[in-house]
Amino acid sequence: MDSLSQIVLGGAVAAAIAPAAHRRAALAAGAALGTLPDLDSVPMWFLGLDPVTNMTWHRGPSHSLLVLLPFAALLWWLFKRAGGRVAEAPQRWYWAITLALVTHPLLDAFTVYGTQLWWPLPPSPAMWSSVFIIDPLYTLPLLLACVFALWRPSMASARRALVLGLALSTAYLGWSLAAKAMVERTAEKALAARGLQDAPRFSVPMPFNTLLWRVVVMTPDGFLEGERSLVADEGPMVFREYSSDGRVLEGVAELPAVRRLLWFNHGFMKAEERDGQAVLSDLRMGAEPDYSFRFIVAERAGEGWREVRPQQAAWPWEARRRLAQMWERIWVQPEAGLQAAEAKSEAAPASSASK
Repeated sequence: MDSLSQIVLGGAVAAAIAPAAHRRAALAAGAALGTLPDLDSVPMWFLGLDPVTNMTWHRGPSHSLLVLLPFAALLWWLFKRAGGRVAEAPQRWYWAITLALVTHPLLDAFTVYGTQLWWPLPPSPAMWSSVFIIDPLYTLPLLLACVFALWRPSMASARRALVLGLALSTAYLGWSLAAKAMVERTAEKALAARGLQDAPRFSVPMPFNTLLWRVVVMTPDGFLEGERSLVADEGPMVFREYSSDGRVLEGVAELPAVRRLLWFNHGFMKAEERDGQAVLSDLRMGAEPDYSFRFIVAERAGEGWREVRPQQAAWPWEARRRLAQMWERIWVQPEAGLQAAEAKSEAAPASSASK
């Protein structure tokens, strides 16, 4: 999730647990601990890592419960030994420190990016994908609670406000999981009618809301993409078909960067050749034809491919137009014929560019 959400979550958790006399200090400590795991991006930036390594190591060791739990215990022991507030209420501060840290990766796991909760063990990153990385309805209750507790830290109502903020934000996560389940049940029925009930797929909310969802399904020739509005849509879910160049992916599959990507994104990837380069797009973030993460991993060498240092490729896309269309799509269900026509018009530039 975004930094503000992690800051107010950590602050609210720590301040709700710490004694009232320590509440302002707990807000500050929780906010710092809540954002600490994301500081792994700082040393990676200084190391000048390639974009694939950078992407797949972010939310790695610094987000592992196997790292954060002993780190929290060590941090608590050091502060307790130094005296001060932690020594005055050691049990409360132990849980304040621990929960402010571990709620960070747990919240991140609700997004689609991928969080390595069990690093260094080999399971693929958790991507429960029920909330977007920025969701005001999740963040606002926590932010208001933290502001109130900062303003009136010693009042009993400050703790009640913090608990209420945490309850509302947690309930919103629960709603997001329920909404995801509804979307996936609808998608499963539509896919079963096409004989794709067992095809790998994922669902993820569109930006800033949990009312409009995107579902991507992998097929032998590419992938399907569809949206579902919990407000407007009725009837079977409609999917659009897109191609992915399996020969390109097969040709580069053994490259270390590609193996790392396939592990990290669970294989939800589009492959294409553009201007003699093998380009891999992470299908989880974005929507056809625009994706947040595209990587050039190889160059054409005769009939084969030559490995290159991964580069992040970007093609311009109109974010303002996309967001406006998304907002309208929440409330309006397009006709199936119109969706098919749009799919063909969007796929045409991509297919021509790959030739």
